[in-house]
Amino acid sequence: MDRQEIHDNMLSEISDQYDKRVGTFTFDMTKPVSIELEKAYQENEAVSEKLDIENLSGEELAARIKERTGVERRTATFAIGIVEATGNGTINEGDLFETDAGIQFEATETVTVAGTADVPVRALVAGENGVVPADQITSMPVTLDNINSVTNPEPTYDGFEAESDADILQRYYDRIRTPATSGNRYHYMNWAKEVQGVGDARVFPLWNGDNTVKVVIIDSNRVPASVAIVEDVQEYIDPGITGLGDGAAPIGAFATVVSATGVDIDLSFTLTTNEGFTEQQALDEITDNVTAHLRDIAFQQDFVSYAQIGSIIINSNAVADYTGLTVNSGTVNIDVAEDEVAVMGVISLV
Repeated sequence: MDRQEIHDNMLSEISDQYDKRVGTFTFDMTKPVSIELEKAYQENEAVSEKLDIENLSGEELAARIKERTGVERRTATFAIGIVEATGNGTINEGDLFETDAGIQFEATETVTVAGTADVPVRALVAGENGVVPADQITSMPVTLDNINSVTNPEPTYDGFEAESDADILQRYYDRIRTPATSGNRYHYMNWAKEVQGVGDARVFPLWNGDNTVKVVIIDSNRVPASVAIVEDVQEYIDPGITGLGDGAAPIGAFATVVSATGVDIDLSFTLTTNEGFTEQQALDEITDNVTAHLRDIAFQQDFVSYAQIGSIIINSNAVADYTGLTVNSGTVNIDVAEDEVAVMGVISLV
C-alpha cells in the first residue's frame, strides 16, 4: 500500500467523534506515520522478492547459490599462448609483449633464445580480450637486449569472462534438479562443470566396457575445449585414467575426458546490404550473430537449422536481402552428433 492508502485506513480506524479533516491534530499526527509505514512496506516487499532466486543478481546471486549448494561463480581467466622470438638473448619471466591494439602479454618462463625459441605467455588482463588471432603479438613495449622480433604463430586461447548470472544460475539449477550421488551420471557432469573454463559436459557410461565413463566437454565459449582444460578436468575426475579414486570419481571407475569435436558451419550466399552498410560490416554482423546462435544451441540441439541460419542473416541490421544460401554446401539441416559441437566456419559471398 502507498502512503495515501495507509493514511486513509488509519483515519478510518479512528472514531468519527474526532475531527479528522486536513490540518487537524488527528490528521497531522497520523500522516508522518503513514509515510514511514509506506517505506517499511517497500522494504518488506524488496526483502520478499529476494526470496525468489530469479530476482537476484551479481554478488547477491552468487552468495545465495554458494550458501545453498557450495557452487561458486567462476572468475575470469587469463588467455595463454606461445610467442616465437628470434634473436640471441634471454627473455625473462615477466617481460612484456604487445599487439598493435595495445593488448599486453607477459612471459611466464625465462627462455634463452638462440636463433628462435618459443616463449609461453599470458595476458595481463583477464577475459576474452586476451584471445587474439595468430601473428598479432608483434611488438615489445620495452626493448629486450638482442631480441629482434616476436610473433604468435597460433591464436591465444582460454581467456574467459567471469561466469555470467545466467550461467551460474543454470549450474545451480543443474545441481538441484539432477541429484548427484554415488558417482552417478550427474555426478560426472557436475564435476566437469566445476573446473574453470568448462561450459558444458555430456557423460557416456560404459562407453568402453564395464566401469568406464567418457566425459565430453566444451569450453565456456561453447566451442571445443583446449588440451589444457581437458587435462584439468581429467586430473580432477580421474588422474591418469587409473580408476584408483585419486580424483573425484570413485574407486574402480575409469573416466576418460575428451573435448567435443568441432563441426565447422560454412555459409555461402549472395548478399544485398542496406544503405549505409558495407559488405564487410554485414559479414562481421552475420558472423557474430551466427556464432552467438551456435553457442546457444551447443549441447542443447542435435542439429543446425538451415531455416534458423537464414533467419539470422535476414534479421541482421546490415542486410537488405540474400539469395542462394547454402550451409556446408547444402540446403538442409546439419546433424551434430552427441560428441560434437557446431562452430562458426567460413562465410563466402557468391
